Formats: sequence, C-alpha cells, structure tokens
Amino acid sequence: MAKVPRNFRLLEELERGEHGIGDGSVSYGLADADDIMLTRWNGTILGPMNTVYENRIYTLSLTCGDSYPQVPPSVRFLTRVNLTSVHRHTGIVDVNRCAVLKNWSPTYGIETLLLELRKEMASAHNRRSTQPAEGSMY
Repeated sequence: MAKVPRNFRLLEELERGEHGIGDGSVSYGLADADDIMLTRWNGTILGPMNTVYENRIYTLSLTCGDSYPQVPPSVRFLTRVNLTSVHRHTGIVDVNRCAVLKNWSPTYGIETLLLELRKEMASAHNRRSTQPAEGSMY
C-alpha cells in the first residue's frame, strides 16, 4: 500500500468527521478551524448502553504528529473517566495499555481509535467500574 501524505489523509478524515459517521456514537473534528496543519482534534464518545458509561458524553483531545498515520495520535480524555488504559490523574491514554494504540496500523484513523475506545468501555473489565461524578473534568 502506498504511503498517503499526512495532510491528504487528515483532510479525508476531516471531511468524513464533518459529514457524520456510523451510528453517531463517536464524532470528531478540528479543535481550531485555523489549524492548517490539521494537528489538534476534538473527539466525542457517547457512553455505551448497559454500562456505567451509559448516558454520558466523553470529550477527548487528540494530537496528530508529523508521523501520523504511521504513528498513532496522542490521546487525552478531557472528561474524567475510569478506564484501564487511561491515566487516572491526567486523562492520557497509555499506548501500552490501549490495544488499538499498541497495535496501531497506518490504515486506522481517528474514527477507528474512538470506536475502539468505546468498545473498551463496554469490555467486561471496564463496563462496571466506578466512575467519577458526571461532568467532572481533568
């Protein structure tokens, strides 16, 4: 597979995010419309049903570095969450504890990352973990 230039790839992701994706359980877009390098992104995950995350909206900050998509974006929850891959004091998603980041493929994108984090919320290990007060932020 040919290597797609970073900005072309990110423009495709921006267009996809702006037009809505999937079932609406995740969304994303640029954090700053003037970010011509397409580096800083916002993400949103709706908590999966039948879990402690249900009826909650989680916001995230993502940063796509110069090596994206060969290297995954850095990810940080802004909304407090108890999730095994998230540092409890900073909200940073640990690359070594998050399967999608640890096994990153250049074919993945922001949508894949957000959907996989949502699946992690619904996993047997996380689905019943006690959560911080709704609306609390890092």
